[in-house]
Amino acid sequence: MNMDAYRFRWISGDTSSLRLINEAEDTEIRIWILEENIFRIYIKDMTEGHLPTWTIAPGMEDVPYEGRSRLDLSPFTCPAYSINKINELEYELFTSRLKLYIRMDALQFIWYEKQNGDWLEIARDRDTQSYNLDGTLGSGLFHYMKRSREEMFFGLGEKAGPLNRHGHRYRMQNMDPMGYDPYLTDPLYKHIPFFMTRTKDRQWYGMFYDNLSTSVFDMGKELDNYHGFYRYYHGASGPLDYYMISGQDAAEVVETYSWLTGKTALFPKWSLGYSGSTMTYTDAPDAQRQMNQFIQDCEDYEIPCHSFQLSSGYTSIEGKRYVFNWNTSKFPDPKRFTAHYKEHGVNLCANIKPCLLQDHPLYAELKEKGYFVKNRKGTEEELVQFWDDLGAYIDFTNPEAVQWWKEKVKEQLLSFGIDSTWNDNNEFEIWDQEAKLHGFGNELRMEDARPVLSLLMTKTSLDAQKEFDPSARPYAITRSGGPGLQRYAQTWSGDNYTSWKTLKYNVLTGIGLSLSGVYNFGHDVGGFAGGAPEPELFIRWIQNGIVHPRFTIHSWNDDGSVNVPWMYPEYIEPIKRLMDFRETIIPYLYQLMKDAHDYYKPMIRPMFYSFAHDENTFEESYQFMLGEQVLVAPVVEKGKDKIDVYLPDNEKGWYDWHTGVYYSGGQTITTEAPMDRVPLFAQAGSIIPIDTKEDKMQKKEQRGYLCFPLQKKGETRFSHYEDDGVSNHYKQGESTIIDLKMKTNADSIELEVTTSGSYSLPYENVTVYFPTEGEKAIKVNNGQEETFHSSSHSTRIRQL
Repeated sequence: MNMDAYRFRWISGDTSSLRLINEAEDTEIRIWILEENIFRIYIKDMTEGHLPTWTIAPGMEDVPYEGRSRLDLSPFTCPAYSINKINELEYELFTSRLKLYIRMDALQFIWYEKQNGDWLEIARDRDTQSYNLDGTLGSGLFHYMKRSREEMFFGLGEKAGPLNRHGHRYRMQNMDPMGYDPYLTDPLYKHIPFFMTRTKDRQWYGMFYDNLSTSVFDMGKELDNYHGFYRYYHGASGPLDYYMISGQDAAEVVETYSWLTGKTALFPKWSLGYSGSTMTYTDAPDAQRQMNQFIQDCEDYEIPCHSFQLSSGYTSIEGKRYVFNWNTSKFPDPKRFTAHYKEHGVNLCANIKPCLLQDHPLYAELKEKGYFVKNRKGTEEELVQFWDDLGAYIDFTNPEAVQWWKEKVKEQLLSFGIDSTWNDNNEFEIWDQEAKLHGFGNELRMEDARPVLSLLMTKTSLDAQKEFDPSARPYAITRSGGPGLQRYAQTWSGDNYTSWKTLKYNVLTGIGLSLSGVYNFGHDVGGFAGGAPEPELFIRWIQNGIVHPRFTIHSWNDDGSVNVPWMYPEYIEPIKRLMDFRETIIPYLYQLMKDAHDYYKPMIRPMFYSFAHDENTFEESYQFMLGEQVLVAPVVEKGKDKIDVYLPDNEKGWYDWHTGVYYSGGQTITTEAPMDRVPLFAQAGSIIPIDTKEDKMQKKEQRGYLCFPLQKKGETRFSHYEDDGVSNHYKQGESTIIDLKMKTNADSIELEVTTSGSYSLPYENVTVYFPTEGEKAIKVNNGQEETFHSSSHSTRIRQL
């Protein structure tokens, strides 16, 4: 070990950063104080340049194609900070909330958070060698930190297995693991190097490594007697550039990280409706007929459908898939086909893939123009396995290739009446790490930028939609990506396998995504790969799917069957009720998407997110919160018609959504779990917007509010956002806010409803619903008192 590599001296400091250099004079460290609770450590070889960042986008909806400079601090407040020089070898930097101790002679950092006026240690580098500055730990970057047995680790994006990552090892590398095991398989589709820690003292902090090379997070699986308990990060290449985020609770850490990597896109409201999909229809020789039959079946079974995700079979030539090609033997009249869907109010999202097979009709043209990722010599395109042949990937760091892709999206999809892009198979599985990217004029290696290609493909597709119709709110889907993918797309947990195990553990995979800044997601309902789901499993999967932002029933079943709501006609009645319920809660989901966009709040979250004071919420559980107010208790085991539900301890208590029965928090209850509804509980004091139209096949909404009053005297408020849901007019302020104030008195409940804004609401009345329990008098906007007790919920109509 070369000790000079680990001995540092102070070189310079200014209002926002410090610079250190080691005695070997080959490594520099930059330390930035970005916010009161965000410090950044940047360790790099002095001979290397600065890679751009595509992930750091504080409060932004987008970043340039070429990324942002790593040295650009303009989005941050860079607050004043203090320096305490203990001696020549020890320094402390601190704001009002976060303190960093620096040991200069062996390079060690220790982090403290201000708690009740005192500095409490929250994290530290391990006491023995923590970094790999002289290469003695092996190739690549290492960062070792001390851990305790009591710590809990959450996040790391889309990962299989338990929600608490402690004791496990994970690899970050975009891959296409179709039919993956939901507990064991690693890696999956996304690369998100962020995790959050709950310390043994119940403090919270998060760490984000802005490095997109293949990496490993060992969260305590490895044990070495010489070093004590530790965890480590290993990156294959690039700079060691990490952010420390402290927080009062999990919410502050997650929402700060979400802000750091950019805004969740506000997509059209129809993106929250049921979306049909299957590989089977578009692979069939009579695909257009089968697709049209889907529309007819939706009408016959009265299943409301807002979109259909058109699988890649529409591009086939002799069984293989060729992006931007229309197989006119399967789809004799593509424009008539898309028009037919539009006539029925169903939007089409077309599957596109970033790799051209070597016999693709456009392959020679793109090869000549140099639009593909190049081999390590930079002389030819890099040929790799893709589906059933060899092919080459589009290089989305080449601005000319980006423009070509946009034009093809417009020409071959949008001009045909396609509404959205489904960016699929975009893991960019090029395994020669020395393959070359254009890098917008600054050559990059594949190893340093694989997730960038996934992000830029999705951004390019979304930008094509924006350019084609600037007035329409765009919507895109992606399977793969890295930090910041929420700026461009809705996503899902990939090609899952049909099993009860998958239903259960996909819940935790999704929560892990939420705790990593990716809020708008779902799962392939029913399972994508494997056998057809049995009726009970299918229905339970639908129950779970209808309370996720992305609700898509998608399949490629081994027996050729298709997962559709009517696949078991004998069960169509409970399934129809579930599909209708999805329509009912879309206004609530839309509000959650707006809150994610504006305030970085996750749509789906674990129970401990809001109830960390209740230790029971940290137990492994498949229950989760839908927003702040609604507890979901999905049925994830076979043969259950009743389930035990834990209601987190709170001061308000909980209502059964379906029956209106009130329960105090901090207890486990047993509840009915029939096939036609998912067990839901609302916090007392909450107000939930719903769509009250009786005929769910109608597109025009009617508005209602489920009101769950406090049991004791008190007042709660709710602001409900409305806009047209399809255009960009909201960016010019064309929206309306409905403010509701609910006050509980000893013998009455008062509800005050007011509106403000320029958007003309599409309904004239709202219906408000109250549980009957207690039979209190109800006043709406100081109207005549009434007592309702005729059903599980009481109603009152008030014209706005």
